[in-house]
Amino acid sequence: MGIADDAVEIRARGWRTLAALHALIEAELERALAESVQLSVVEYTVLDALSRQDGWHMRMQQLARATALSPSATTRLVTRLEDRGLLTRILCADDRRGIYTELTPSGRELFERAHPIHDEALARVLAEAGGRPELAPVVHALQGSQVLAGA
Repeated sequence: MGIADDAVEIRARGWRTLAALHALIEAELERALAESVQLSVVEYTVLDALSRQDGWHMRMQQLARATALSPSATTRLVTRLEDRGLLTRILCADDRRGIYTELTPSGRELFERAHPIHDEALARVLAEAGGRPELAPVVHALQGSQVLAGA
C-alpha cells in the first residue's frame, strides 16, 4: 500500500469512527427523548433551533438547513409539530409566499423539559464512548472543541 493509499484508508477509518459515534449518540438521544418527553431527535432539533430565536421566528428554509432536512421533510415535520400545538406558522407580511414558524408556549415548555434530558443523555453517551478505545479519539476531539468554543 502506497502513501496515497494509506491516506485514503486513514480518512475512511476516521469517517467510520465518526459514523459509529454518531449512531451511538443518536440512538441514546432517541431513546431518552422518546421515553421522557415523546420527542424524536429531529423534533427536538426543531424546538432547539426555534428556541434560539429569542422570541423571533425562522423561515422554513432556515429551519430545513438547521435540521439538515429537505424542504418537503421539513414541511411534514413542522405540520406534525403544529398539529401537536408545539409551534405555529406565520405568513410573511412582505412576501405571501414566505412562511415562518415559531414556538408556541407549549412548545417552549416542552423544549425546556426536554433540554436537560437531551444534555444528560449526550453527556452520558459521550462518557461511555470515551471509554471505548476505537471511539475515544473522536470523543476527546469533540470535548476539546467544546472547551475552545466555550460550550
